[in-house]
Amino acid sequence: MKKKILNIGWMFSLLTAALVTFSACEKDDDSNPTLDLSHVSEGFTLNVPANAANNVYDLVKATSLELTCAQPNYGGIPYVTRYYVQVAIDPAFLNDTTVAHKELSTSYTKAKMNVDALELNSAVVALFQEANPDTDFPNAARPVYVRLRAAIDAIAPYDGKSISYSNIITLPNVLATYKAPAAELPEKLFVIGSSIQTAWSSWKEVSPIFGLTGSYYTMIYVPAGGEFKWGTFNGDWRGYNRFRKITDNAGADVSESTDGNSNIIVAKGGWYTLLIEGEINGSSIQYDLTIYPGAAYVIGAGAGGDWTDGNAAWAMTAPADATTAWESPAFTASGELRAYIKVPGIDWWRTEFTIYKGACYWRNIDIPDNWAANVGADYSVTVAPGQKLYVNFDTNAAEVK
Repeated sequence: MKKKILNIGWMFSLLTAALVTFSACEKDDDSNPTLDLSHVSEGFTLNVPANAANNVYDLVKATSLELTCAQPNYGGIPYVTRYYVQVAIDPAFLNDTTVAHKELSTSYTKAKMNVDALELNSAVVALFQEANPDTDFPNAARPVYVRLRAAIDAIAPYDGKSISYSNIITLPNVLATYKAPAAELPEKLFVIGSSIQTAWSSWKEVSPIFGLTGSYYTMIYVPAGGEFKWGTFNGDWRGYNRFRKITDNAGADVSESTDGNSNIIVAKGGWYTLLIEGEINGSSIQYDLTIYPGAAYVIGAGAGGDWTDGNAAWAMTAPADATTAWESPAFTASGELRAYIKVPGIDWWRTEFTIYKGACYWRNIDIPDNWAANVGADYSVTVAPGQKLYVNFDTNAAEVK
């Protein structure tokens, strides 16, 4: 395949020829206008809006902000020019245009432009938040500094030679308003701790409970005095104080660390099932933690056709620590593996899992028939009499043998 090479000089010539043919009809002499880029560095004039000093521009109530300017000097030819609006809130921008500023995504092709007020509002708020990450946005009028970047529309994407900048104007009283984004429940949560996989390094996923929006669960091992934290994403270090309520239904003797890190400390070691429930409250989400004794079961065909939820006869046996696997009773019949972590008060099939590529795969789909029919053959495991299910609930490695 031949590579096409863009000839900028040819494009300038063609563009100039197309735009000046109107003058070639009478006579052809040196008076014909030609593309002249020698003045782009001189800039062009952006006008201060009338009464800017006396007006308060309330950006969330306004539709647009009108700006007008002169066209850059490209040799006297009225090329179609595209204008980009740049804004800053730091007064240093007046003398140093490398300081923090934002260029709005919407551009304009007329020297009289109605700048989208909400887009400008978002830029002002973002500039403040980036400069002051730990400060609430003050909803008060402030100066905003504006300039335009211009380029010939037909060649702007290919070459920077036509780019020209306007002067910077000051809008003394601009009222931007912070609007909190709508709260959305995360797809999954995470835990990390002194005894979870690689200590204080591995972020273990906390899976959503199938069919229960805002509810999440997992199984962890914590030795006596062990600590853990949680988060809504990998690297989100939340602690004891980020839960609205903690309910200990396992006798784990949970407390908050006193070192300022707000770690969740478990005084009594053991396996625990964590149930985290999130509730949207306005623009934020509040989370509750309930701790239950760790428990897991097999059920269904391999359990001799027994579909009793929480039948002690089919409970898996917990290991002494996180280094070895949980072990199920021996299966008494052939059939598809059905297994689950037990969360009290919640149907077994909502916290069910199968084995996929050697690891637990947590149910995330309706299964009216079975894993093979409703999810796929690769997600279906057949067990035989005498075999057992082995699961390391720390690493989620699993096998039937």
